[in-house]
Amino acid sequence: MKDVSDCEKKGCEGIADCSKGGVMFWDKVAGLYDLFENIYNKKVYRETGISVAKYINQKDTVLECACGTGAISIYIAPKCSKLYATDYSVGMLKQAKKKLSRFDNVIFKKADITSLKAKDCLFDAVVAGNVIHLLPEPEAALRELTRVCKAGGKLIVPTYIDGDKSANKLSVKLLEKIGANFSNRFDEASYKRFFEEMGYDDVTFEIVRGRMSCAIAVVDVNK
Repeated sequence: MKDVSDCEKKGCEGIADCSKGGVMFWDKVAGLYDLFENIYNKKVYRETGISVAKYINQKDTVLECACGTGAISIYIAPKCSKLYATDYSVGMLKQAKKKLSRFDNVIFKKADITSLKAKDCLFDAVVAGNVIHLLPEPEAALRELTRVCKAGGKLIVPTYIDGDKSANKLSVKLLEKIGANFSNRFDEASYKRFFEEMGYDDVTFEIVRGRMSCAIAVVDVNK
């Protein structure tokens, strides 16, 4: 495992660190986030990571944006050559570093998903889990993720979706009350439509069902 300072000392290539920004909501809840997910939505939380990892190959250099506490990273790391695990929340990155401490192929950096300090066409696979619905301009993020992905690579975007379960709606309201900002609310149909309206036509979707279901969009990147 490497952090930003390690990477800078050794001159690592890839994605540059985004060091600005203060304490945010996700920093405050980072220490309790896994506990909440494992109590409330354990099946989906676990199976999403397993499902994403199916699309990763052993030789891949992977960028993960919004890695959070490393819930998906933990399944990607043993499947790839190198993983750049990034998040805008320093608190979340600290939790992820603890969780993935046994891996030496993971580099952690703070990064802005809408403005990645990385070259075009750099990564074999780009993952952004459960973040699109939180962004005021998800289109900008998707374009940026596509920019840094190689032609022939994969863009993998799991996102929590609304269902018909009252517990789902109640949990969203609770998170909003304590400071989370759900800028976009997708259901299965509107999430598929989001990609269609952006001009992505080579997309498959996998739904992980549970209390708060997750739709995994897998885009074959053609440039």
